[in-house]
Amino acid sequence: MDDEVRLADGVRRGLEAEGMIVDVAHDGVTGLGMASDVDYDAIVLDVMMPGMNGYLVCQTLRDEGNWTPVLFLTAKDGEWDEVEGLDTGADDWLTKPFSYPVLVARLRALVRRGDRDRPASLAAGDLRLDPASHRAFRGDEEIPLTAREMAVLDFLLRRCDEVVTKREVLANVWGDSFDGDANIVEVYIGHLRAKVDRPFRRTAIETVRGVGYRLNGTGG
Repeated sequence: MDDEVRLADGVRRGLEAEGMIVDVAHDGVTGLGMASDVDYDAIVLDVMMPGMNGYLVCQTLRDEGNWTPVLFLTAKDGEWDEVEGLDTGADDWLTKPFSYPVLVARLRALVRRGDRDRPASLAAGDLRLDPASHRAFRGDEEIPLTAREMAVLDFLLRRCDEVVTKREVLANVWGDSFDGDANIVEVYIGHLRAKVDRPFRRTAIETVRGVGYRLNGTGG
């Protein structure tokens, strides 16, 4: 039996032992057909699949308006691989070899969040973000953002005029299981200010001392 087939069957058995109902496809084309025809609570995609890779499967589902939560499994381990996965519309990412309890916990977290509606354009003044196309603008000028910068801005725009804590940003952008340095939020807030505020002489992203951050609904 092929190693990837063996892994898929092992994942199936492990998830079924946790009380989940699991369907398995061993190639991307079959998986895409199943995901298009069945209303799943969550989808686990291996990046390297025969016929059609996981990135393309996920991108096709999103293009079709299917926003079922997607978790990628991959042997690749690198920032740009994660960026590519997030850019195609994935919700979470797990590198092989992985812990089954972590996989189960992440899937449960995705299921709790539920399906995402196809995102509409988000705006604060002339600051605008189109989550579906992963494009951000100030007026008519497009602002190049990384996938993670886009995710932070998306969260701030959805909570426009509200104060959000650093912990809330971490949980919604990096995931509940993130155990790195929480100061990574400050780093990305700095990146965003350098791209969406300072070049346009704006101060939309505000720091609320001792609490967190707020995106001014006027766009600064």
